Amino acid sequence: MKPPNAGTKGYRRVIPSMTALVEFESVARLGSFTVAANELGVTQAAVSRQVKFIEDTLGVRLFHRLHRSIALTEEGEALYLVVAESMQKIAGVFDRLSSGLVQQELVLAATSAFSHFRLLPRLTSLKDAHPNLQLRLSTQMFTADLRHKEIDVAVRFGNGRWSDGTASLLFDEEVFPVCSPKWLASYGMPESLEDVANVALIESDSTSEGWMGWEEWFNAVGLRPLRLNFALRCSLYTDAILAARYGQGVALGWGRLVHDLIDAGELVRLPVASLKTNDAYFIVVPHGRTMTPAIDSLIEWLRQDTLA
Repeated sequence: MKPPNAGTKGYRRVIPSMTALVEFESVARLGSFTVAANELGVTQAAVSRQVKFIEDTLGVRLFHRLHRSIALTEEGEALYLVVAESMQKIAGVFDRLSSGLVQQELVLAATSAFSHFRLLPRLTSLKDAHPNLQLRLSTQMFTADLRHKEIDVAVRFGNGRWSDGTASLLFDEEVFPVCSPKWLASYGMPESLEDVANVALIESDSTSEGWMGWEEWFNAVGLRPLRLNFALRCSLYTDAILAARYGQGVALGWGRLVHDLIDAGELVRLPVASLKTNDAYFIVVPHGRTMTPAIDSLIEWLRQDTLA
């Protein structure tokens, strides 16, 4: 009489080496045998042997070995997506069991401006709706490759076409001039685009895809001023808006970010012109992440347009 499972293959026969898969995942995620070896604490030769073992076992090439870099083949990409998702699930369970956490932590990546103006004022509503969900914010100045970060969900501004995750529309955007009530009381309401071009302008660096400064905005709304009167330039958009709130001049208001400040009377929207952007905000889930109920709840909350 045959044993109950005599006709089935155990995982060990189908997957000859878990160590090889762990090292393959590291190489695919980091895009480098050397960096992966450093992360794993082994030699580059050892990592190369493990990856070659998988390739020989499967009879396929997992990487294109280029002159100074590597790239996943189609077969390598397919294997990486499955392995990355599985590793993330296993790591999540280990983390929760070893730490004794009851709450489920999700890592949300966003720019400092989106976190400061959009997320933080609304966290109370997230806690009320999902008390067992623990959020960790990963603030990024530039659009980072999600393969190199332990991120569950990212909010990005752009065209929605990225190779490291699946994007879905969050909401659109509109850009217009804003100032403080104090500045408006001192200098009066600008009546035209030409008037705005001649007032004290506050500029911020374009650190995100699709982000624009004053010159691009004026060109888009139909004015090409000979010169602009910049009173202050800032590296961060949060600093530009703070300067506008303190009456230092007029800044570009990105509607989804300054909406609450306008409602609270801390900023005033100048009604001279407004630009609907072609790009928009998107929710991006990295390849390899499973759409869990917790992630679905976080995305649903992100789409809400109300302040708690």
